[in-house]
Amino acid sequence: MPAPEASLVSSMTGPNISFGVEPALNALHSLMLLTKVDQLSGLDEWVTQTAAALPQDRRYLNQVVLIGVHYAVVPTRSWSNFQLYLDDLARQDPVTLRDRVFAAYFSMGKEKGGSTTGLMKPEVPALLADQALYFSFLRERFGSFDEEIEAEAHVLLNDPLQLKETAVSHLRYMWTHVMSPEWERVLPLLQTCVEAYRQIDFSGKSISEAIQQVVEQKPDDWCQKIAGEADRVVFVPSAHIGPYQGRYLVNRTLYLLFGARQPQGAAGQWPELSRSELLVRLTALADDTRLRILHFIAHHGEQRSPDIIHQLDLSQSAASRHLQQLSATGYLVERWREGSKWYSLNADRIDDTFRALSRFLQTKSN
Repeated sequence: MPAPEASLVSSMTGPNISFGVEPALNALHSLMLLTKVDQLSGLDEWVTQTAAALPQDRRYLNQVVLIGVHYAVVPTRSWSNFQLYLDDLARQDPVTLRDRVFAAYFSMGKEKGGSTTGLMKPEVPALLADQALYFSFLRERFGSFDEEIEAEAHVLLNDPLQLKETAVSHLRYMWTHVMSPEWERVLPLLQTCVEAYRQIDFSGKSISEAIQQVVEQKPDDWCQKIAGEADRVVFVPSAHIGPYQGRYLVNRTLYLLFGARQPQGAAGQWPELSRSELLVRLTALADDTRLRILHFIAHHGEQRSPDIIHQLDLSQSAASRHLQQLSATGYLVERWREGSKWYSLNADRIDDTFRALSRFLQTKSN
């Protein structure tokens, strides 16, 4: 079996902190983002345009594979390209793939952030035999979910060979017809980002400190939890994730996907990285509703989400999407207080955005 290419997989900056393109995980995550366009605003336009162009049956199958049986297809090691990962997936024992799904579910609490203490722990055969029991099991761990997608996933979990064949066939199709040309386009940007971050000295940093430095925000509770369980972290730049993060804990290695950007403190200028981050930041501001939210909080101080919804006459779902994007981009600071989420303005982030825009416009092209 060919060994992964080090330049694409893992560039070490310390014994437990590294940066890598991680082609298999990176491309797979981009395909997973196609299932999130209705929940997340601010994703790269390739994601939204590609999701809209997918035939309905292919979009549905993408949800089944990358949401319903997600943990069966998550790579368990680094791969130098997506095809090698797919070839390995095709060689896997079907029952082993099925068991990965249940092992992941048994290890997590509700919405991946809580404790498993007190949660129902039925045996796998019982979950396979009873769809209603399986749905109750999922509801304890995730809250709400798409019952149509999970019903189809339950059928595949009962037929591991069909699960593997469906997943491999679908992912091969998506790689050939959807992802491969885009991967070739964005790969130079991702490689540049990895090389830029290699210039930063992370020696002496804890995993949590490194996360805060790279994503430029304090890790949330769940990220802190899995960072505490990890022996090392691999930071993976993404061209498609927008202001959000993707987190995978695999064999005590935390893979953290973040939007490709120019690192603070690195010598030199990378206009393509600056442009990538500016697009994410300015996209968050280029919306009337999000500007109204920022203006309201700037003039009235820290606000509860229900008050923002009421005062600006927003639906719950619309407010959630907009607040999530503004928080992920760093324009709002989110915290729990008195049983509600409260939001305050991060004026420094807004000022820094326009300073970054000024620096970018003054940077000479190479």
